[in-house]
Amino acid sequence: MLRFLLRRLLFGLLTLWLITLAVFVLFFLATPGDPALNFAGEFATAEQVAMVSARLGLDQPVYVQYLRYMWSLLHFDLGMSFVNQEEVLATIVRRMPATISLALGSVAVWLVIAIPAGIFSARRSGQAADRLITMAALAGMSFPTFVVGTLLFYVLFFQLTNAGFPIFPSGGFVPITRDPLEWLRHMILPWATLAVVGTGTYTRIARGSMLETLNQDYVRTARAKGLGEQRVMYKHALPPAMTPVMTLVGLDLGGLLGGTIITERIWGLNGVGSLAVQAVESGDLPVIMGTVLIAAFFVVVANLCVDILQAVRDSRVRLG
Repeated sequence: MLRFLLRRLLFGLLTLWLITLAVFVLFFLATPGDPALNFAGEFATAEQVAMVSARLGLDQPVYVQYLRYMWSLLHFDLGMSFVNQEEVLATIVRRMPATISLALGSVAVWLVIAIPAGIFSARRSGQAADRLITMAALAGMSFPTFVVGTLLFYVLFFQLTNAGFPIFPSGGFVPITRDPLEWLRHMILPWATLAVVGTGTYTRIARGSMLETLNQDYVRTARAKGLGEQRVMYKHALPPAMTPVMTLVGLDLGGLLGGTIITERIWGLNGVGSLAVQAVESGDLPVIMGTVLIAAFFVVVANLCVDILQAVRDSRVRLG
């Protein structure tokens, strides 16, 4: 187990290093324009640009710049914003509560709905209930997020408010530490926006994986021994059937924690996704780099956590 964990940890660190190298090449070397000029401002004099270039180390050879860049990352220093001269890490941390609330809540919602629906559909394969659930899942997968968000905004906010039932707010974010009830009111519709697509996807995956598991020899053997259907289903078939679901959760959760751009923009959540869009629009290079690195970090860490959970749950994973 320890060797497996070390191997996965080293692989995760290698992945993060490759990502940092790619970000450095893309943004420091391949991006047009002078970063010092961007930082100093468009009306800065040549002397001011030279001073900024020296302060940022941009007048040094490329390998020196890369070593300084890596040293800063090891000390959790993502640089300063070109726009507001604030620390990038502090800006991202300030935006993280909204993104974390959105990501964790939406994943919880679609897993609570999708896994039971997928299991129910697999147990009634070919019946009317199975076809109905499959059609609903395909419909959910087919709707783009911005369409779902727009429909929810129009029906559950605009129409209800006009009818005198202002149940849901139009957007914004209230920290859970300030008012848990208001936090929940502000997050229900953003969760639903992401959960529609996620529920359809995970229902299909859970159904397909469960059908494949139910056709395995060990499941048929368990039934032949006279074990009850509930025990066969939930003790023998369900745990291995959830392996692809857990793997996909790691990928999706990491990506969501890195920023959910469309949903945050629709519902006015000032999260990491909105920050990334604002940085691109303003050409704020350090913030763009910071959001990319944070997104990559969450994806790697989420997948590492999934690998560890899988190894603890199934010894065959540790041998792979």
